Amino acid sequence: MRKFTAFACGTGAGLAAYYYQKLRDPQFVAHNSWTNSSQPVPDFALWDSNWDCRDPKSLVKPQKNDMPQEQNRYNSELEKSVPKYARHIILIRHGEYLDIGETDETHHLTDRGRLQAKYTGKRLHELGIKWDKVIASNMVRAQETADIILNEIDYDRSKVTNCAFLREGAPIPPQPPVGHWKPEASQFYRDGARIEAAFRRYFHRAPPEQDKETHTLIVGHGNVIRYFVCRALQFPAEAWLRININHASITWLTISPSGNVSIRYLGDSGFLPAKQLTNRIPRQAKNVV
Repeated sequence: MRKFTAFACGTGAGLAAYYYQKLRDPQFVAHNSWTNSSQPVPDFALWDSNWDCRDPKSLVKPQKNDMPQEQNRYNSELEKSVPKYARHIILIRHGEYLDIGETDETHHLTDRGRLQAKYTGKRLHELGIKWDKVIASNMVRAQETADIILNEIDYDRSKVTNCAFLREGAPIPPQPPVGHWKPEASQFYRDGARIEAAFRRYFHRAPPEQDKETHTLIVGHGNVIRYFVCRALQFPAEAWLRININHASITWLTISPSGNVSIRYLGDSGFLPAKQLTNRIPRQAKNVV
């Protein structure tokens, strides 16, 4: 019996060792379902911790030497440069509007668009957020949406910032390309620089002197918001058109003190009644109540 037990144990150990070596063979390695590569993560897929050029280490003069006095100087300046609180950026797409006429001045919200904005304002009020800043695109449909939302939330409308950088446009040629929407290359060149400038203006970690978490409300446009999401999460910016967000929806991004970015809501519109959900531009007026 002892010989059999020893034989069994030895055989079991041998089989375990055999299969352990086999499982280490690359051809037997299990991969995530979305990849068949066992290679290390490429550099372009790694998180860039200094994406906003505000990483504390990039703001402090490097150490000249290893002397204690120089180390103390560096550590002191580094500590003063470290943010302590998060920034929350809440993006609202304007309500449904009527695409009539060749100028922005004729692109007013539909009745349904105004109702959508009211629902969004009520939702923001229910969230109980204390707003530090409210910023709106200076296009008519965004201005009208912001005005309706301001009736529902606690914020001094005289402090609202109107920003031309947030105007709708063509941020970057999308991948994959689409056949129904093909702006001229000059439009991407013009709009892309402006929209990227808006991203750099509003998306960054908190300054070191910020003494609490802050909430910034931005009322803007579908293309701009989708581009912002891709840029903030360090996804390929060309992927922006793969995302769809409804009119008057809420997108919430949080920038932590470390510079990491997370998304809480993406195009949230669950607070809207089903018959009020839209994402495309109507060609004629519709009164929906």
